[in-house]
Amino acid sequence: MLSAEEIRTFVEGAAQYFEVAARQAAVIGTPYLVTEGAPTVHEYTGVIGISGKRHGAVCFTAPRSMLMVLLMRMNETDTSDANMKDLIGEVANTISGNARRDFGREFVISVPSVVASGNGRFDSPVSARSFVIPLNWRSHSAKLIVCLE
Repeated sequence: MLSAEEIRTFVEGAAQYFEVAARQAAVIGTPYLVTEGAPTVHEYTGVIGISGKRHGAVCFTAPRSMLMVLLMRMNETDTSDANMKDLIGEVANTISGNARRDFGREFVISVPSVVASGNGRFDSPVSARSFVIPLNWRSHSAKLIVCLE
């Protein structure tokens, strides 16, 4: 189970990503533990596998509409499916990479894998329950899902 301080690491990482990359702060909701079933995901999900001292995954999931606006804020005009996948993977990778600074070098992150229009649920690679960190940016909602044991 993640401690409040560990969850704060991911909350701060998500907030920092939007402040720097989108040049506009996101509103981070109250993190919650998923007690039944698997957390739902949006059209695009970037998944970072975690190994080393901890095992599991960190995911960033967002709707296409949010990613389109984010790309435009980054002065990117190519809103192709490939660019959406690159962006969602970059967000997940950046947030996980920032967490690695706090967790140490034994917090090993994989390259991002991307799921587009998946089954609507995140299937965790470990038995630990997932924490969901809701995120609102402009008029869009996304989630950071952290599942570590």
